[in-house]
Amino acid sequence: MSNSIRNLEPKIIWNNFCKLNAVPRPSKKEERVIKFIHDFGISLGLETRIDKIGNVVIVKPATLDMKDRKTVILQSHLDMVHEKNNDVVFDFDNSGIKMYVDNDWVRAEGTTLGADNGLGVATIMSVLESDDISHPRVEALFTIDEETGMTGALQLDENILKGDILLNLDTEEDDEIGIGCAGGVDITISNSFDINFNESLTFIKITLNGLSGGHSGMEIHKNLGNSNKLLSGIVKDLNNNFPISIAEINGGGLRNAIPRESSFIIGINLSDFENIKSHSQKLFSIIKNKCSSTDPFVKLDVVKLNEAFKVLESESQGNLLSLIEACPNGVYKMSDNIAGLVETSNNLANIQLKQGELMIKCLTRSSDEPSKEELKNIIKSLFVKHNYSVKFSGDYPGWQPNMDSEILTKLIEVYKKLNNSEPNVAACHAGLECGIIGSHYPKLDMISFGPTIRGAHSPDERASIKSTIKFWNFLKEVLINIPFK
Repeated sequence: MSNSIRNLEPKIIWNNFCKLNAVPRPSKKEERVIKFIHDFGISLGLETRIDKIGNVVIVKPATLDMKDRKTVILQSHLDMVHEKNNDVVFDFDNSGIKMYVDNDWVRAEGTTLGADNGLGVATIMSVLESDDISHPRVEALFTIDEETGMTGALQLDENILKGDILLNLDTEEDDEIGIGCAGGVDITISNSFDINFNESLTFIKITLNGLSGGHSGMEIHKNLGNSNKLLSGIVKDLNNNFPISIAEINGGGLRNAIPRESSFIIGINLSDFENIKSHSQKLFSIIKNKCSSTDPFVKLDVVKLNEAFKVLESESQGNLLSLIEACPNGVYKMSDNIAGLVETSNNLANIQLKQGELMIKCLTRSSDEPSKEELKNIIKSLFVKHNYSVKFSGDYPGWQPNMDSEILTKLIEVYKKLNNSEPNVAACHAGLECGIIGSHYPKLDMISFGPTIRGAHSPDERASIKSTIKFWNFLKEVLINIPFK
């Protein structure tokens, strides 16, 4: 890993981040990073345990001057979102992340960086290995599979923690103190279609890419382009004006990432190729103008293919395109209680159609359980009445704010003392693990904060160097101001 990263301040954090980013850690494939963190704890001579699902807990005794303080749980998740640009060749399962410095930012070369939540993990590692920081008894909790189901938090051992206060290090604005978050539910829609060959067809591939993408919770309100919605709209218009036949769809990626790239393979009459290409570009020019401020690098490609494919029947494809158009996406409702906070949203994250087998994946989020139920059932009814299968999974609760929190009061005092300004005390629309962990340990006093990270869940992910220094100084000051037992 580049020395330019390791030499950044605070060196202890960036060195640990480099070590962590050398270990592949996709969600649901965390065996190597679990071993890495376990071995790290053992190497320090600290009590280290792994629960039945794979969460790691490392316990560090209080320094002599802090033995009379409450025990603190420092928590971050081990897995990271794996997204890359289409033109980048990268093996996430076997390669470490390649990083570089760009002015105040640390970035990755065409992939996600893993600062979400790797900087939190590296910071906790730094506390554990430090010998010059005053702190109370620390229970370091490293959870798994946060990004694709919150599995680690949901199945957390209910006897593995003894702490009184939880500091979650997964917030992405360094002036923010998180006091609440949205819950979520995964929606999976599927269907099987009759398909057939039509030897008279010429096949083309239409690809929309270059969109900004981003975090489907933290950035859902920014009106970023959704490649699945936009390209399906183009193909629906083509279907209304030309005889076309859909063969395949490959759109988007993970549920928690706003989709950046989508493609359709469709069969056409060869004589229509130039007109279809021209019509597609006209439709795209409208999209490009509309998205000029949010997605300035969006592009559309239409190319001929030399292969033949089986295609959907006309009625099936028209119905599918209409359902994609009708499926809610983006902000559904804003909060009535907190100004500017998204309450409920849906991300139409992934569409896959191959050999007549369709799967659509959504992530619905809400800080209000009735609203979450309302939106997920709207989506279900939309598809079920057309004989699609709809399944819900991975349902997890939100985290309700506690304005009387003792640790919140302490963090506000510390932040004002260090920065001579007021922090932004806020709930967020992302799915932090606090609500789930709190369901296992209801007496925990919980808070969330972290360094500034931009573009999480996309290859544009980047972490601020100055902010990481600010965050580290803040955390150290918080640790010496933990309340007495």
